[in-house]
Amino acid sequence: MSESPQVLSLTSALCSAIGTMLIQRGLRRSNFYAGFWLNVAVGVVGLWSAVLLFVPTSEWDWRGLPYFIVSGVVGTACGRLFRVAAIEKVGAPVAAAISNLAPLIATGLAIVLLNERVTLAILTGTLVIVCGTVLLSLSGKQVGFPPRYLIYPFLAATCFGLVQIVRKLGLSGAGPVFDAALNITAALVASTAFIIASGNWRALKVDRGSFGYLVAGGAAENLGVLLVIVALGFGEVSVVSPLSATAPLFVLVLALIFPSDAPKIGWRVASGIVLIVLGVFLLTGWKG
Repeated sequence: MSESPQVLSLTSALCSAIGTMLIQRGLRRSNFYAGFWLNVAVGVVGLWSAVLLFVPTSEWDWRGLPYFIVSGVVGTACGRLFRVAAIEKVGAPVAAAISNLAPLIATGLAIVLLNERVTLAILTGTLVIVCGTVLLSLSGKQVGFPPRYLIYPFLAATCFGLVQIVRKLGLSGAGPVFDAALNITAALVASTAFIIASGNWRALKVDRGSFGYLVAGGAAENLGVLLVIVALGFGEVSVVSPLSATAPLFVLVLALIFPSDAPKIGWRVASGIVLIVLGVFLLTGWKG
């Protein structure tokens, strides 16, 4: 079925968008510590359930564990912490757009660390992304946040971009689902240690309504991650990556359909989001 990768990729983007919107609603009466810890915890349950269902124990390969400890701590734990903080600080649409710059970060690191060549697609996509980011930064005061808060989604994108490089080094014969389970488990250990060490473990207590939104948001986002992994098994990266990168567009549509008490989205925010998605599409989908 030739359309499977496309359908899976777009469904992944939709799940990610739904997860972002649900997390934003859950943060109204909660805090980003609870938001990011529950997000990672739900991922552990979901991915290990998938491992037990679909990966025979005889194929479990632990050789990539050191790489996935690094990617879990630096990439997933820190990345999701900054992502949830970004949703709280700048809102779901802007956070989704800028956090989606992970392919740009990964490409830059690959050029520097792995000596990959610069192509016309990279230059064009980067230029479009920069234009979109400038629009978002100019619209910050208009939608109720200072431009300095954009550092949170940029840090999330940097962490997610770094984790792509480390994962590539640690891929094992057990397949991406088992590898992702190792990664998210390391992230849960790191995030739990961080919350306890920082003295914020009491912040994990949330009311029933916030708990429901945050768990549902974590389930939707982690389902999106799993669907990308499955899609990569059926199709090429050049097909899956740009389609899964359309999540901010779904966030934009959902924000218009289900308005919240957050500031209204202006033309600058909408245009900036569209430009960033187009830039990522060019960066990952156009073979130079």
